[in-house]
Amino acid sequence: MSEPLENLWAAVVNGEERKLQIAQSTRLVDVLRTHLNLTGTKVSCEVGRCGACMVLMDGEPVNSCLVMAYQCVGSEITTIEGLHGEKEDELHPIQQAFVEEGGFQCGYCTPGMVISTKALLDRYPQPSQEQIETGLCGNLCRCTGYGGIIRAVRTAGENCVSSFTLITGEKKVNDL
Repeated sequence: MSEPLENLWAAVVNGEERKLQIAQSTRLVDVLRTHLNLTGTKVSCEVGRCGACMVLMDGEPVNSCLVMAYQCVGSEITTIEGLHGEKEDELHPIQQAFVEEGGFQCGYCTPGMVISTKALLDRYPQPSQEQIETGLCGNLCRCTGYGGIIRAVRTAGENCVSSFTLITGEKKVNDL
């Protein structure tokens, strides 16, 4: 039995206002991947343990598989597609650091790791080891160890402080 499509969903996704008619039982991850074709957000465990579906909701990291779409009406959602450098076709300093430091292997967990790193660096621009471990504790990498990931977080913190804002890449940290 299909549900009526009578619910208007509206949120700002990656800086763009989006409105959809969706069923009440729709999860945020399904809105992003199926309705908005933002497939950088991955689906893996579907119970909030792996972090592959991590997005920012009003600046806070959330597992989008656990968030119902109605819970984020009116919110600002940032997915991996919403991060970029000074220009839209450039990597965000966090993404660049993951590339340079070998912070990913297969790439499946990488979008969630990058999103969690952004949330961490927004709060702690140069985090301690403990803050990094706590900030990434909801993200699992099944391919390799976390050495490259932790190096990437440190490098991203250093690069972000010296060049870009951690939010969109449009303002310098020193301008904030």
